[in-house]
Amino acid sequence: MGRVGAGGTAREAATGSLLLLLLLLARPPPAAASNSKESEAGLVSEHFSQAPQKLSFYSWYGSTRLFHFRVPPDTVLLRWLLHVSQGSPSCTDEEITVHFRYGAPPVINPLGTSFPDNTLSHASFHIRALLSTLMLDNTSVNISHPAPGDWFLVAHLPPSSQKIQVKGFVPTCAYIFQPDMLVMRVVEVSTLEPDVPLPQTLLSYPSYLKIFVPEYTQELRLELQGCVSSVSPGCPVRVTVGATTLPRNFQRVLTCTGLAPSCHLLLSSPPWGRWLQVTFESLAEPHVTVGFTAKAVFTVCRPWSVTIHHLIQNNPNQTYDTSAIQLSQSAVHRDLGRSSRVDSGPFCLLNYPVLREDTDVVSVHFQPLNGAFVLVHSSMPSVMQLRLDTGMDSGGSFIIVLRTNKTEVTNGTLVAACVNAASPFLSFNTSLNCTTAFFQGYPMFLRASSHMANLIMPFPETDNWYLSLQLVCPESPEDCEQAVVRVETILYLVPCLNDCGPYGQCLLLRRYGYVYAGCSCKAGWRGWSCTDNSTAQTVAQQRAAALLLTLSNLMFLAPIAISLHRSFLVEASVYFYTMFFSTVLLVLGTLVIAMSLQMDRRGIWNLMGPCVFAFVIMASMWIYRCGHRGQCYPTSWQRWVFYLLPGISMASVGIAMYTSMMTSDNYYYTHSIWHILLAGSAAFLLPPREEKAGSWACLQKFPCHYQICRNDRDELYTVT
Repeated sequence: MGRVGAGGTAREAATGSLLLLLLLLARPPPAAASNSKESEAGLVSEHFSQAPQKLSFYSWYGSTRLFHFRVPPDTVLLRWLLHVSQGSPSCTDEEITVHFRYGAPPVINPLGTSFPDNTLSHASFHIRALLSTLMLDNTSVNISHPAPGDWFLVAHLPPSSQKIQVKGFVPTCAYIFQPDMLVMRVVEVSTLEPDVPLPQTLLSYPSYLKIFVPEYTQELRLELQGCVSSVSPGCPVRVTVGATTLPRNFQRVLTCTGLAPSCHLLLSSPPWGRWLQVTFESLAEPHVTVGFTAKAVFTVCRPWSVTIHHLIQNNPNQTYDTSAIQLSQSAVHRDLGRSSRVDSGPFCLLNYPVLREDTDVVSVHFQPLNGAFVLVHSSMPSVMQLRLDTGMDSGGSFIIVLRTNKTEVTNGTLVAACVNAASPFLSFNTSLNCTTAFFQGYPMFLRASSHMANLIMPFPETDNWYLSLQLVCPESPEDCEQAVVRVETILYLVPCLNDCGPYGQCLLLRRYGYVYAGCSCKAGWRGWSCTDNSTAQTVAQQRAAALLLTLSNLMFLAPIAISLHRSFLVEASVYFYTMFFSTVLLVLGTLVIAMSLQMDRRGIWNLMGPCVFAFVIMASMWIYRCGHRGQCYPTSWQRWVFYLLPGISMASVGIAMYTSMMTSDNYYYTHSIWHILLAGSAAFLLPPREEKAGSWACLQKFPCHYQICRNDRDELYTVT
């Protein structure tokens, strides 16, 4: 297995060959090495970095910060350096979590929510460390023999407390995170040709080879022959095949420590159409020479392309259906069941070409060229290649649905399916574990009791995926010899599963040119697809919250009525305006205050600006009237006790609740109480009406009846 380690106090797990690779950093130049073979190969280092990002407390996937790196081929050592800084000394010592994954963004679950049924959710590889630890130590993550291609990092702070805070009342802090990637790669790597022995000599440093695996390879046999040591018998060699991936690693290690001069490693269904890394390391004492010959032997089979074979025989101008491509039983026995080698090998699979249709951003639909059905036999698997290798397909959710007719699958038959990356699973006759050389596939089954199976894969790895199906009869294999089952396949990639459902919103996120999707949930629903209802609000609770937020504004009727009673028409208009637009949750963009609230609802000056402006006007008018009247308002203790003190108290409690008690969970209740306290304080703090003005005097200024017009002008001239 590959070695993965995090430096500093976060994690110490770099052992074995990782320590050996780290020594390569300090070794002399290749020309000065004593091993002539090693001196011919060089190691170069490269440094990659991205712009820092401000971390946020976790609430959903959009609150994380994503970093996307590309590891070059032939890399033998990868090191991430994690840099964290704070915006001010008042920052609290928060825990920072960093997730790592190869091929796609990490699938994380910091809130511990549930995933939808049949959803793949592997635990991500991550490290956690306090801010003080990351700032004091050089925290690093080291990976030996990393897989080339896309690597993703996701960083975030602990789950959010959901507390709604007014900016300016509490100290703000910025946590800045920036990862750097350092790689060491081999400049010259020897190529191991098929069936061509390649002599190797090991001294103190590893030897690096690579093998190209052609398509339709069934098996790869890696052999070490004539292995001898200069001081002792046996073959003290460790062979590491494949690259390290996270969070799951399927690197294969062969240790040849016996007395036999040869050993081998058999790889079933290795990754097709790519280079395979091989590292040879000596297990002998220093300055002990180990010599051997490496050889790679492939077992390659021929695919039977069902659709193309029958399309050639049929008229290309005619439309065809699934019945046109059904193989006759004689063809199955004559061609598909042959065991002898023909040209490059026997038939090992039925190949169904697939049409890939890009419908939108992170949206792809796959369909076999012959239609939606695949014929499944017992003699060999039917395979479909699903290309998710564009680099832009890993940001959504891949859904696979298999269905069959109830009459086609009996009690004694079973349709087994495997979903694998890089190469298909072909060994249904020996096992149903869906395991290939470097990948653990995902099984799916169709039985007499279950005629439909589905699989949901969030953030699929960037690769060629394969869906392989075969008919299996565990109890009586002879029942499957003449049987053919037609399976309907529904294969598509979408940004979010079911568009996040009725209680979520699917949002497309972007990091430079890379696009990925996430679900933002509401009404207490949580989870990857907003399907976790453990904290969800009931329909009655949602209605009560909406009614509280709207009907609590009716408390403004009291200050409106008092204002009209005391002839304060302007104040009554302002209170009515506030009540109306707060009741319909609508902001009119004609006022500057309303526009600023829309831009930043919790900004301190959105609250303090109007308050300070109103206080300056009231204080100025109070000083002016005190000097004009010779006495200051209020003039009686009753006004203080029964009006001003209750109003000030209600306003103080409302401000304290608005600034420090609101959270996302209790917002409906606390904000409704804020409405009540605000309206109540306004009713208490209104001044008394003027002494000369009568009750409801302002209403008397609006006549509600017709009047006869009369001319009150004096006749100054008389015309005779």
